[in-house]
Amino acid sequence: MNGTLFYNARIYTPLMGRKPAAGAEQGKIAKYENGALYAEDGIIKAVGREEDVRAFLAGLDAADVEEHDCGGACMIPGFVDPHTHICFAARREQEFVMRLEGKSYLEILGAGGGILSSVNAVKAATEDELLDATRENVLSALNFGTTTMEVKSGYGLNTEEELKMLRVIGRLADETPLDIVPTFMGAHAVPPEYKSDPDGYVELVVNEMLPAVKEQGIARACDVFCETGVFTVEQSRRILNAARELGLALRIHADEVDDTGGAALAAELGTLSAEHLLAASPDNLANMASAGVIANVLPATAYSLRKPYADARRMIGLSVPVALASDCNPGSCFCESMPFVFGLAVMNMGMSVNEALTGCTLNAAWSVGLAERVGSLEPGKQADFLLLDGESPAVLAYHAGVSPVMEVYKKGVYVA
Repeated sequence: MNGTLFYNARIYTPLMGRKPAAGAEQGKIAKYENGALYAEDGIIKAVGREEDVRAFLAGLDAADVEEHDCGGACMIPGFVDPHTHICFAARREQEFVMRLEGKSYLEILGAGGGILSSVNAVKAATEDELLDATRENVLSALNFGTTTMEVKSGYGLNTEEELKMLRVIGRLADETPLDIVPTFMGAHAVPPEYKSDPDGYVELVVNEMLPAVKEQGIARACDVFCETGVFTVEQSRRILNAARELGLALRIHADEVDDTGGAALAAELGTLSAEHLLAASPDNLANMASAGVIANVLPATAYSLRKPYADARRMIGLSVPVALASDCNPGSCFCESMPFVFGLAVMNMGMSVNEALTGCTLNAAWSVGLAERVGSLEPGKQADFLLLDGESPAVLAYHAGVSPVMEVYKKGVYVA
């Protein structure tokens, strides 16, 4: 037996039901003020009041059990970041400055910025260079408490480069402590060579890229940017249906700028999640709720772009399960800190501390298809947890401008 008892902790965790937490359920959290967690071979065997966990251990041969005094710190599940573009080769800091100076997106594009600058940087980088750049940011996220992360391709925009990005994402899963969920997003933008023929690019995604991605075997999901000036609802439906036929899970960037019906398409197809949703109509959000589609909201992007925040209170009121994500990317949101995202959700989106905790743990785990494994502290799940410099998860918003994450554990092992 290879077990560890973590005791003298204030434990806060959502509890898994049969579906993502929505409405009033999103704010329900289990609390153990004098709590303990026992993990064996990386899996939680018991969690709850210390006296109950010790009683559980009394029935075992506990001679080899190590004990770790958590010093009264708050323990929460490791963060699950369900939406990132963290695989990129170069930063776009000057573009950020131009945006602050009032330059338009077209002016930034004309100066060599925008998503195409990231595409060119990925193309110019070797696979190892891309891996090194991405690993640095992923390990930074780990230090901020992210133990599970979704990572998208989408800065390739041709078959060769998209497969290169996915290879890098697959290597990250092997070479870092995190659980990494790879997502194919060849439909992130229409490349310049297809500017006058976007349907031709859709054909390339459907008939060449997706089969190659399936054969490669790394990606678990497919995402598409359904928005004015990017991909229409009809084009998005075609791509996502083709991905589903190949066995990939579905996600969709929807209604970030305009209400194009992306949220309705998410409900129609029963995607795992819909992302952004700043312009989604109440009717389409209600359809998402009925279909069980998770809203991945991205408060750090609103902060970085100085744009309105997604209406999380309306979503929760409509019983849409809400997850929180960093959207870490080199252009609109260079942020890998889930504590910062948590604080923004509480302070600027009107979410309660408990709702935000569920949003960046259990609901986020549902969003990436790993709720059976991560996202809450319960027997049978991985012992992925954080110790915070505070008495409750409120410290994530209360102690502003710093990370109160003191220790990060993955499968019961200290990793950061």
